[in-house]
Amino acid sequence: MTRLAAPTTTNTPPATRRWWALAVIALTQLVVVLDGTIVNIALPQAQQELGMSDAQRGWVVTAYALVFGALLLLGGRIADFWGRKRAFMLGMVGFGLASLYGGLAQSGSDLIIARGLQGLFAALLAPAALALLTVTFPSGRERNTAFAVYGAVAGSGAAVGLLLGGFLTEFTSWRWCLLVNLVFVAIGVAIGAVVLGESRAQGRPKFDMWGAVTVTLGFGFLVYGLTLAEGGWLRVDTIGFIAAGVLLLAAFVWIEARVAEPLLPLRILRNRVRAGAFIVQATLGALLIGSTMYLAFHLQLVLGLAPLVAGLATVVMTAATLVVVPLFTRLLPVWGPRAMLIAGPLAAACGMFWLSGVTADGSYALQVLPGLLLVGAGVGITFVPLQNLALVGIAPADAGAASAAVNASMQLGGSIGLSVFALAATGGATRAAAAGAAPAEVLAESYGAVFLAAAIVLLIGAAVAAVCVRGTKEELLPSHG
Repeated sequence: MTRLAAPTTTNTPPATRRWWALAVIALTQLVVVLDGTIVNIALPQAQQELGMSDAQRGWVVTAYALVFGALLLLGGRIADFWGRKRAFMLGMVGFGLASLYGGLAQSGSDLIIARGLQGLFAALLAPAALALLTVTFPSGRERNTAFAVYGAVAGSGAAVGLLLGGFLTEFTSWRWCLLVNLVFVAIGVAIGAVVLGESRAQGRPKFDMWGAVTVTLGFGFLVYGLTLAEGGWLRVDTIGFIAAGVLLLAAFVWIEARVAEPLLPLRILRNRVRAGAFIVQATLGALLIGSTMYLAFHLQLVLGLAPLVAGLATVVMTAATLVVVPLFTRLLPVWGPRAMLIAGPLAAACGMFWLSGVTADGSYALQVLPGLLLVGAGVGITFVPLQNLALVGIAPADAGAASAAVNASMQLGGSIGLSVFALAATGGATRAAAAGAAPAEVLAESYGAVFLAAAIVLLIGAAVAAVCVRGTKEELLPSHG
């Protein structure tokens, strides 16, 4: 039988320090989200300097998202029992060291390993930060405001990463896309040591190592199998890795239902509303992590924009997110979370459908800009209630595990999205080449296929929200008051 959640001990910062704590936590979220995309603009330059193959280039992005997502559940449980502030501080320092290693990389393998190490420490850092936010703002209007700020940062971080990556690549070197993290880490450690309060679950934990092994290998095999599918779905290695991944994930669920202290208590997922929120989060991860890499490629390789200009070209997406967040935060008591979790992905899907029409001779103003505005607005609308809804009603002792599940949904959605979108890109390029298209048009067709696939994923997210997120506004967000 599964034991009830252990009680939690909390040392919450005084009211005067809560907003400083929010600033540090939001900075942390910005770092882990923007690092999913900051290297995207720099990849063409890094690939040339380090002599990477196209496959290695893709793994620079996938390694971060995959390791991050696969280890988040373990990181969340460590934070629950070891101490969330302690886990936060160690995660920050480790993330900084991994960034330094990547910034000094001398080969493609070095860069991929560094990105994996970034993901490892982010898996400790991110759930600790979100759990700290949960216990620092336990209820009321302050909680809703804090989660809206956190959501805005999460929603805009991918585009901020593209912009910052473009600036650094244009005026310094692609290496500074990793080294700049040292600045964020120094600020986060210095301020976090003062303003963050410690909290942890009581008791003497027994870590669910079999659960950790099965979920990590399960997601790893599944994503790797999907990457192999570019060479054919019927290949023995493709089928083998995908099947092994699915079986290991099934074993993980079986284990979690039987161990005394599970890595992911299944009570977190049994709530239909919360499970729906996790799935919506995964679709946003596919959008923000998976498709933005191809957006960066289109802007540079097809439209011929310089790295900085390509980064600036994505700012409109962030601006749209930042504009809609305060507006829809005020509308949350009126609309309720369900309407926003349906309308947001639908708006973003419309934007991706628009982007799917890109051509080699098309203009940014007509083919890209309108789509980015819709995507940014849709992301902002979705994130206003999403983080809060995914964590509402969670016992304090489960805050780290639930926060890890929220982040894992996004990162694993991103890593699986990268694999699926690579298949879409290959299919689009193959069709265009078979039709005798010019090289630039082949690229545009492949990226258009990715954007179309992303739109379909977002429509699935909207449908899941419509089915799973049900109940009155008071039932869905009881802290609103």
